[in-house]
Amino acid sequence: MRMITAILLVASSAYAAPHALPAPKQGGLYVIAHRGAHEGIPENTVAAYKKGIELNCDFVEVDFRETKDKAIVSVHNDDINAYTKDAKGPVKNFTLAELKALDIGSRVEPQWKDERIPTMEEILNACEGKIGLYVDLKKAPVPVVAKALQDHGLAAISVWYADPDEYRTLASVCPECQPMPDTTGVQDLEKVKKEFEPAAVSPSFSAISKEYVEKCHALGMKLFIDEEGKDYRACWNQMLAWGVDGIQTDHPAELIEFLKARAATGGK
Repeated sequence: MRMITAILLVASSAYAAPHALPAPKQGGLYVIAHRGAHEGIPENTVAAYKKGIELNCDFVEVDFRETKDKAIVSVHNDDINAYTKDAKGPVKNFTLAELKALDIGSRVEPQWKDERIPTMEEILNACEGKIGLYVDLKKAPVPVVAKALQDHGLAAISVWYADPDEYRTLASVCPECQPMPDTTGVQDLEKVKKEFEPAAVSPSFSAISKEYVEKCHALGMKLFIDEEGKDYRACWNQMLAWGVDGIQTDHPAELIEFLKARAATGGK
């Protein structure tokens, strides 16, 4: 028992107090473009990420995973089946050159036929100095991704959704990087705060409540939540009523207009 306690103390001591994230750009709420701003644009592409920048979102979500030859790309699914009619199978079974040969844009609109699966470096080049990243770490090595974010000045202004073991690695290679753990309920918040010192947490919508939000804020953590359901505007209203700090959305342009209209009516 003492050994386990010591290990936990060593692990938690690697985490410094979280860096302050930049203030949100839109009405006091962080707008996170899920897979980029992809309405009418192929998701997880440089075009979708550039659109998120154009809209003045706070973060774009990236899904980093490795290719067969150890390049890092942004693809949400384990496989490429939904992205193209020209190939099937797991991303890890393809080289970067093979993935780059695939047309992943025509399924959305013919104008996007030349859009390709982007590398991490292409995304960081597009985002550097313009927007933060919401890193959904799929199957990519923490040290490689962290070093790339550091090199592009994005480490302290981006957040990471990953596994606990990956956060422990992250603390050792990038102390300024911002873990954003999941939790199952209000009972987990003090433990998460003590072990990871996160700038924010990101549970599912079903896990939160007004009590959860209040406890989260009392511990000095922000709360980023994914919208859920077909009636996403009702979801936004509920989250704003509870006081969440950020919403990850498939409709960033609409959310921004929603926030502007809400601000114009005094937050109602």
